[in-house]
Amino acid sequence: MARVFCVANQKGGVGKTTTCINLAAALSLKGKKVLLIDLDPQGNATSGSGIEKKSLEASIYELLLGESTFAETVIHGKGRGRYDVLPANRDLAGAEVELVNMEHRHFRLRKAIEKELGNYDFVLIDCSPSISLLTLNGLSCADGVIVPMQCEYYALEGLTDLVDTVQAVFSDMNPNLTMIGLLRVMFDPRITLQSQVSDQLKEHFGERVFDTVIPRNVRLAEAPGYGMPGVLYDPSSKGAKAYKAFAAEILSKLGHSKQG
Repeated sequence: MARVFCVANQKGGVGKTTTCINLAAALSLKGKKVLLIDLDPQGNATSGSGIEKKSLEASIYELLLGESTFAETVIHGKGRGRYDVLPANRDLAGAEVELVNMEHRHFRLRKAIEKELGNYDFVLIDCSPSISLLTLNGLSCADGVIVPMQCEYYALEGLTDLVDTVQAVFSDMNPNLTMIGLLRVMFDPRITLQSQVSDQLKEHFGERVFDTVIPRNVRLAEAPGYGMPGVLYDPSSKGAKAYKAFAAEILSKLGHSKQG
């Protein structure tokens, strides 16, 4: 049965989508069967995975509304290191309005994917940078939350809000939900403030801060323009190596085999 993780942060521009697609690719390279779910109307995880958003026959929008099946929506990965995707485009923005009056609106995603979980080792959900009905759908079906964050002062304030939301979902909708860990991204050790915030994170959250640190890296930023995760675009770059190390840390943390 798959482990389902939301990659979430209420602050935008923190490398959330970069983390989601690169972790998906890195886990796939290690022989794991991975499904990436794009729950952000911007659809960046979709395009960053090499999928043309404008030509989708069905997207997560139709799946959530019951207008398409999982089989009709999923796009299967091709080639070494690829993963399956439930894609998104701008249509998903309309789901916020249409889901409001639907029965079990917080659990539409869970219902849509629950029969497919046996086919995967990991499901990664790229959430929008807000606590929306879409994000709550992701949190309601997840085992845990991975929080990518920059080591900046305001990031700490946003983290507090996210922790409160996770606690609320845990209490009201999903008693299995846990905070898996905090991933420091876009890190530059030359900036004193970043090192200070990093130390604060480790002091307050201890083992919930991943050992892996993702450096600020140009090749990671270039990769989406080519429709590829950084770990495939330039496997030898510092950013790609860091995400591969992060995948290995995730597998070690969960007791998975490192083979692959």
